[in-house]
Amino acid sequence: MRIVVKIGSSTLTRGGRGPNRPLLVQLAAQLARLREAGHQLVLVSSGAVACGRQTLPEAPAPTTLRTRQAMAAIGQPLLMAVWAEMLGIYGVTAAQVLLTATDLNSRSRWLLARNTFDALLALGVIPIVNENDTVAVDEIKFGDNDMLSARVAGLVGAARLVLLTDQDGLYDDDPRRNPEARLVPAIDGRLPAALAGAATANGSGVGTGGMASKVQAAELARRSAAEVYIARGDRAEVLLTLDDPATPKTRFAPIGTPLEARKRYILAGRRADGRLTVDAGAVKALAGGSSLLPVGIREVEGEFEAGDTVAVLDPEAHVIAYGLVAYPAAELKQIAGLRSAAIAEKLPQPRGDEAIHRDDLVLASAD
Repeated sequence: MRIVVKIGSSTLTRGGRGPNRPLLVQLAAQLARLREAGHQLVLVSSGAVACGRQTLPEAPAPTTLRTRQAMAAIGQPLLMAVWAEMLGIYGVTAAQVLLTATDLNSRSRWLLARNTFDALLALGVIPIVNENDTVAVDEIKFGDNDMLSARVAGLVGAARLVLLTDQDGLYDDDPRRNPEARLVPAIDGRLPAALAGAATANGSGVGTGGMASKVQAAELARRSAAEVYIARGDRAEVLLTLDDPATPKTRFAPIGTPLEARKRYILAGRRADGRLTVDAGAVKALAGGSSLLPVGIREVEGEFEAGDTVAVLDPEAHVIAYGLVAYPAAELKQIAGLRSAAIAEKLPQPRGDEAIHRDDLVLASAD
């Protein structure tokens, strides 16, 4: 199972007073155990600005975009160093991935990011993801790391997103003001309007996201077919006991299946001006669930970039599939009809063996 875990500033920094090292050791141990059990993990970690502030306690509070970006630039390597140290205790390697919304809004950059995550996860590495705050402005920001984690969950095809915060989950009212507020254990269908309103009143004073942003992120991620949990980050063994009914949390049931979510994403780009005509062998291979290799391509039409959606046609010019192409048209024209071993002779930096990976392809018969 692929799992994305997001930890917020209020949990990670003990309310803004620097990294909570004892808690991070516990979380690293849980991540290591999940990895040993065969899961692939991505960690979305807030805290760069808070780490920067701890380093320069005499500096003015970062109330402007410029000063927040400066604190993020100072704090990000410190945050990564702490995570690398904690995961290293358990023999786990960490990798840093910094993203902006532009990276995931661009089809070609989305594809490159997905491939990087796939490679890291195949190596058993845990990517540590944060927004690239030093360059992000309103036009290219995710908003907060809750939304970033939801987008990353969709990017990597995660089956589970865990949002760790300073509360046990979503309540029907603010539990800090109303002692009668009740934890909502599960959201199986549409989120009731009353709970959406209650989420606005819930949240911590540290970081940029409150409970409302977590609910919005959960709603986005569950539409990518991920189940989402909101849970308290400092609860013992929280990541290992989410399936235990006794563990307090709020679970958002996934909407649809991963295949349906992937299909919607691919078909949304079908207006791209690209067509690949393939031979009979490729038609048979695609019907059997294989990737499209350059050797099976007979003709490349149109102008497109890597990550665009193209139509795949059989020798009789019938559309048999749509897919996200891994190569731009200019490069694909050079390698059409070539076997994988010959691609490197044509292109100095080949993008892989597949023209369209099977995970990025939807058969027209399933449309």
